[in-house]
Amino acid sequence: MPHFNDISKQLFGKPLSELGEIERRILTHARDRRTLATDSHAAFTARLSFGDRLADNIARVGGSWSFIIGFCGFLVFWVLLNTILLATGAFDPYPYIFLNLMLSMLAALQAPVIMMSQNRQAERDRFAASKDYEVNLKSEVELIALHHKVDDVLLREISELRADLATLNRQLERYRTPPGQE
Repeated sequence: MPHFNDISKQLFGKPLSELGEIERRILTHARDRRTLATDSHAAFTARLSFGDRLADNIARVGGSWSFIIGFCGFLVFWVLLNTILLATGAFDPYPYIFLNLMLSMLAALQAPVIMMSQNRQAERDRFAASKDYEVNLKSEVELIALHHKVDDVLLREISELRADLATLNRQLERYRTPPGQE
């Protein structure tokens, strides 16, 4: 088997010492005939802290139609309840200042949580893209190695055919030459 540095030069066009971490890992996987782990979602999720998972769940609920419809129902209930109770001393009379305060606090807390989740989604996308790059690079390395193997087989077969053709030509020359003129 060729030396690891020779393989690096052949496949990547540069010596092993100049390869990056990903290229070295791909070369090692290709040499050892191992597959790459492709479940990037599970690998990324395993790194998340409790707070990260909580923020993602809050963003998932807060950004759903069921939350919007449920919250609209709550707002209608609040307004109707306080309008009906207005005559008997409503808890939050019109213009619903307490409700406004609660909505402002909810928005103030929900917005950063959703932004954290969006940032994590962008990080998840970068992580997945990195894994895709690794898989594509390993595929390319495997294809190049396969091309080299096919080229070697073809060159060997061509060499054998040339040797056979030379032998055949010598035999033909013996048959073409009349006896006694050899």
